[in-house]
Amino acid sequence: MELIQNTPDLSAYLAADEVIDHRHPLVRETAARLAKDAVDSYAYARLAFEFVRDTIPHSQDSGDPRVTWRASDVLEQGTGICYAKAHALAALLRAEDIPTALCYQKFDVVHGLVAVRFNGAWHRQDPRGNKPGVDARFSLDGERLAFTPDFESNELDYPVLYAEPHPAVLKALRAAPDRPYLWKTLPTAL
Repeated sequence: MELIQNTPDLSAYLAADEVIDHRHPLVRETAARLAKDAVDSYAYARLAFEFVRDTIPHSQDSGDPRVTWRASDVLEQGTGICYAKAHALAALLRAEDIPTALCYQKFDVVHGLVAVRFNGAWHRQDPRGNKPGVDARFSLDGERLAFTPDFESNELDYPVLYAEPHPAVLKALRAAPDRPYLWKTLPTAL
């Protein structure tokens, strides 16, 4: 699949905003702590991915009712669904000048992940969090995502790489008072 930037300006994939708030002190502090153990940007990207995947539980898996959507809130509260975890990872990567996009897949509902740009190409990564049956890994040599769409069941990979969260995703996250409510309002298509 050919991944398509929703804006040709690569600097948009380094930008900070209300959601991917990589200038927030907690994001900066977390990025600096992870960067101390990285020998280069590839190692940093892997460390940031593993940090989000492994230390921030997916709120559905852990039973946490809180809804987070801003990267700094995900880090502070230590919880989030796929979209929120993707926002946190995007912020950590952008904090270290690694172009990062948000991207999506369609299953029963829309699933969120990121793509990082290395060596002139985009590489999708899924920080959702592993569990039985899910084994996502950081990889620049072929995708190791949490889920693979079954195209015969109308599941799909959206090819668009967004510099900011898709409006439908952000609307659902912002409007949800808790995760059970969010589960009823998750977007089913983009």
